[in-house]
Amino acid sequence: MAGNIRAAIVTGGGTGVGRATALRLARQGANVLITYSKSREDAEQTAADLEQAGVKAVALKADVSGDAACREMARVAKDAFGRIDLLVNNAGTTKFALATDLEAVNADDWLRIYKVNVVGAFQAVRAVQPTMLAGGGGQVINITSVAAIAAKGSSIPYCASKGALNNLTIALARALAPKIRVNAIAPGFITGRWLEQGLGGGYEQAMNTVAAQCPLEKVSEPDDIAAAILSIVNGSPMVTGQILVCDGGMLIGK
Repeated sequence: MAGNIRAAIVTGGGTGVGRATALRLARQGANVLITYSKSREDAEQTAADLEQAGVKAVALKADVSGDAACREMARVAKDAFGRIDLLVNNAGTTKFALATDLEAVNADDWLRIYKVNVVGAFQAVRAVQPTMLAGGGGQVINITSVAAIAAKGSSIPYCASKGALNNLTIALARALAPKIRVNAIAPGFITGRWLEQGLGGGYEQAMNTVAAQCPLEKVSEPDDIAAAILSIVNGSPMVTGQILVCDGGMLIGK
């Protein structure tokens, strides 16, 4: 069993890192609820793949920027599994815009990104807290980004939102101790559809450029980040309030 994880929620779990994490949890015997906002077919396929591993799986449409949706997510997970041991706050959004073009983002962009990436994570934690405590405790893993540290990423609002999520991770670790541990993973460049769509024709060049600058000379696959998540989930029970960078050395460079 994954760090005594019998039931988990992975937001944005239909694709990419969320899917890879859900699959790893299922292979270790955990029932998993995944949420999606747009990728219904992907989420339903992921749920089917989870069930093939012999666990219970639920694919639920839920926009984490809404508090009611987060509370419904927690209710459905509790009804389906009887408990919630782990929440992976993986759902996120951005707007791709050059940092030098300040006119490329407006107030609505800022609010939408912040509401999903930060407020959504907080609401999801608040929603699962009672069920986690009733079961004796639990864990939260927030998916942040090296953009939070380097202030360089898809856009300035995105970088700022991930910086806030790092801060939220530490604040919640303190507030929810000792029964609930809260940590974060900060990935660098991750292969997959999200960046492919955002970067368009520049995707391959960007990936190769980043890989060349990394000491490990490669960028992450979604499963690399999932492995980092599980390293915390399965690891020492004394780790809380930490942000683990998983970027192939992207931050430190060659």
